[in-house]
Amino acid sequence: MYAVSKEIHFCYGHRLLNHQGKCRHLHGHNAKAVIRLETEQLDALGMVCDFSDIGDYVKSWIEKTLDHNMLLHRDDPVLPLLQQAGESVYVMQTNPTAENIARLIYEYVEAGGFPVVEVAIFETDSALASYRRNS
Repeated sequence: MYAVSKEIHFCYGHRLLNHQGKCRHLHGHNAKAVIRLETEQLDALGMVCDFSDIGDYVKSWIEKTLDHNMLLHRDDPVLPLLQQAGESVYVMQTNPTAENIARLIYEYVEAGGFPVVEVAIFETDSALASYRRNS
């Protein structure tokens, strides 16, 4: 099995509904997404995937969708206030945890036809969450 990984750095804000700790407040992170691709067969150039292909595909979407954006659950009571104020908000169907952000990116990469096996999000330098499908 061959594998490559691509890192994408971005910033986002969020808060977690029904959380009892500090994460219940609006706050932000400097995140790193690590996208891991695997395949048994290399392409004609001897690659799993050209790093620039996966990088350009994911980075452009993250910059438009997540980077410097407030990620909020659709039921967050502050959502209408931020939208009325013209703030940039990405509405999620789930709580915007690192785990759910990893799944969101995974599904985007998968939809692009890349052989993604895992997406990990470093919410901080020491806190990592990831998503991978069951085999």
